[in-house]
Amino acid sequence: MISQDDALGEPAEVTVRCQDDRAVHVRLCDLFVQDEDCVHYAIEVGAPGLNARLDGVAAWNWNGDLVPFLEGLARDFRGWQGERVWQTNDRDLTLRAVFRSGGHVGLTWTLRPWRTPVDSWDASVTTWLEAGEQMSALAADVRQLLGQDTGRHG
Repeated sequence: MISQDDALGEPAEVTVRCQDDRAVHVRLCDLFVQDEDCVHYAIEVGAPGLNARLDGVAAWNWNGDLVPFLEGLARDFRGWQGERVWQTNDRDLTLRAVFRSGGHVGLTWTLRPWRTPVDSWDASVTTWLEAGEQMSALAADVRQLLGQDTGRHG
């Protein structure tokens, strides 16, 4: 899921591919640090007939960010009822998670830029992953990408 920037030895991006349809994907990439409390990144979603990108998504070094949400989903690999929802403070990225029988997690990634007029556009894709190992690997990869495993960004 993660690719390395060979020049810096740091993660360059994380790509999530749906196990049901490999053409459906999400890519977190193009990081930049604005201050010690926050790292910004771009997120791209793609599926047949759909390509969308959102720049400047903020990842704060607080407990309520994407990494703890993904880690919680990985810990609950035996499943849960209903839908779990996480979103950025700016509400430009929303992630909805559902569990289905057979041990799979559906992650619906919705991009909705807050810097543009209301209802200008939004785009969503759903990636299905194995609830145990694949979810754990995704959480670890995103943690490494965002620098939250090294304290690099805060």
